[in-house]
Amino acid sequence: MSEGTPRDRAEQLLLARISEAAGRARLGRRRAVHRAPLTASEGRAAAVRRGAYRLLRAGGGKGAQAGARLDFYEHGVTAAVEGRIHVVRFDTTAVRRRRVLSSQGIARALVLVDVDGERVVLRCGDFAHPEVWGPELRRAVTAAQVPRALAALAQGTRLTFGTLWITEDEVGSRGTSLRWPQVEQIEILNGAVAIRVAGRWQVLGSVASRIPNPFVFHALAQHLAGIAPRGGVRADG
Repeated sequence: MSEGTPRDRAEQLLLARISEAAGRARLGRRRAVHRAPLTASEGRAAAVRRGAYRLLRAGGGKGAQAGARLDFYEHGVTAAVEGRIHVVRFDTTAVRRRRVLSSQGIARALVLVDVDGERVVLRCGDFAHPEVWGPELRRAVTAAQVPRALAALAQGTRLTFGTLWITEDEVGSRGTSLRWPQVEQIEILNGAVAIRVAGRWQVLGSVASRIPNPFVFHALAQHLAGIAPRGGVRADG
């Protein structure tokens, strides 16, 4: 039997490198893979030549090439790009939302921190089905980090999310603080953290793009304020 094309062999080698990196970081079993998408009118070779879909590291860099992919595991995700494998653990990463420049204009993106402290930018158009992998990434990070955060709060720790901070008793930003029983509702809307107190909304803290793991903050705030979540974790703005 043929050993396959050079492209097939390259993909096998890449998969072996990804699996090795995931094993070292103890990410567990692979759950899903997301690759760079193709348009209906383009073949794979044309898409690679034109470099239409890219994964950029924060601060610039070349676009993603053939073989760029996201692999989701039980405890993290790997991003293969430019011949490198970035490994992210759900329980330790910081995720921020950004709007970045793409070949199609301004695009939404998630900026992750990998296990080596490097930032990786995942733009929504760079990998197929961002409506699937984006929410899944947020859910996985929330599920991994909220229990540990609640345990820390119970021990009296004050947690910070950018300019925002929370304790087991209060939430605040700069010179403003509120006790949890005062909070009737909390949302992240249009890039801002909004809290309803005594029937009135007020903005608390900076825009959401500057808050690391805003969905973790939101889940913790709802729990501490005794607000039942509605339809999962919100990540607007």
